[in-house]
Amino acid sequence: MSKTVYPITPAIRFLREKHIQFIPHLYFYDEHGGTRASSIALGVPEHRVIKTLVLETDERKPLLVLMHGDCEVSTKQLARILGVKRVEPCSEASAHRHTGYLFGGTSPIGTRSTLPVYAERTIFDLTTIYINGGKRGFLVEVDPAVLKAALPVIDVVVALTL
Repeated sequence: MSKTVYPITPAIRFLREKHIQFIPHLYFYDEHGGTRASSIALGVPEHRVIKTLVLETDERKPLLVLMHGDCEVSTKQLARILGVKRVEPCSEASAHRHTGYLFGGTSPIGTRSTLPVYAERTIFDLTTIYINGGKRGFLVEVDPAVLKAALPVIDVVVALTL
């Protein structure tokens, strides 16, 4: 039986340090494919593929949002929850500076800076999720409850169905 060779990223180091069980999944990365392409490549529902979005408030405070792959974030609702005027996506350079990860490979785990993590509440209703492992074309399958226990996650309801 051959062992899967996968990248050792800050996210993987964090999972190992915390003794969090995960299953690595490599796939061909399509720059414009998003979660739809990864869900097709892995043969799993897009709803279980969780995207990590790097956003910032109108005061330029960065934050992460975890969202189902088949949903969008209501930035207006998130801004109301946070008590700010608006929330917008970070620029690619700013996101990289805060997380240490490239667009398409952003993981909420093992980020360069400690950022607040807001997660769509219904993610934690799933038995397993597929979340970025810190590199393009690399997802890790984890139990969302275990992930929630390891990260300072704040539950929110900000999903818009696509």
